[in-house]
Amino acid sequence: MTIVLHTQQEIEMARAAGHAAAVLEMIAPYVRPGISTDEIDRICHDYLVNELKVIPANIGYHGYTKTVCTSVNHVVCHGIPSDKLLKAGDIVNIDVAIIKNGWYGDTSRMYFVGEPSIRARRLVDVTYDSMVAGIKTVRPGATLGDIGAAIQRVAEEAGFSVVREYCGHGVGREYHDEPQILHYGTPGTGIVLEPGMIFTIEPMINAGKPATSVLSDGWTVVTKDRSLSAQWEHTVAVTDTGYDLLTPWPDGVGNYAPL
Repeated sequence: MTIVLHTQQEIEMARAAGHAAAVLEMIAPYVRPGISTDEIDRICHDYLVNELKVIPANIGYHGYTKTVCTSVNHVVCHGIPSDKLLKAGDIVNIDVAIIKNGWYGDTSRMYFVGEPSIRARRLVDVTYDSMVAGIKTVRPGATLGDIGAAIQRVAEEAGFSVVREYCGHGVGREYHDEPQILHYGTPGTGIVLEPGMIFTIEPMINAGKPATSVLSDGWTVVTKDRSLSAQWEHTVAVTDTGYDLLTPWPDGVGNYAPL
């Protein structure tokens, strides 16, 4: 396994690609009952290409044809935009990745469509808190197991479960690189973090059991028990003293605690 340690200049290039987060602010007012996820995808595509002047990284990636992933309710990740309309009470993750000057930026966040159920809101909030807990463990000398354990503790103490089959990943000049960032683990185990590492932390948390399955389209991952699932994602760099958030959301995501 080769893990790239990036220079400060390279981290700045990755930070510029982290501007992908701007599309997540832009699209928020459009996420409402009656809009199709395909229309959301079109709006995101036009904004990335015409406003940000960047390349949508997902188009053509292993045959994927859309700009973003839209994962609704029991879809864990990789939901393909379609003509299906969002309805009041839905929760949806929008995941975007771009290429800017040869560097990849990758981030996602959750949205409520109208007013969610109490359990849905609780799941989304706890998933955010679990991501924050994982990010706040990032510093030189910490381990990947520390990140996973922090996420797992928050999720499981709330009565939810952590998806095992999908994880965060190194990112930079490559879309998916080493190391793999598991969202569960044992403190003090795994690879030791070093300054210059860049990776995503993107926990997928289920309201029910952790098991997942992939639909016949080869992309869409769902909970086996059809329970709700939520995910948030940021890209971070390891610094000499802690972490550097490379994908800050411009709007701060409302009442959620900033990083």
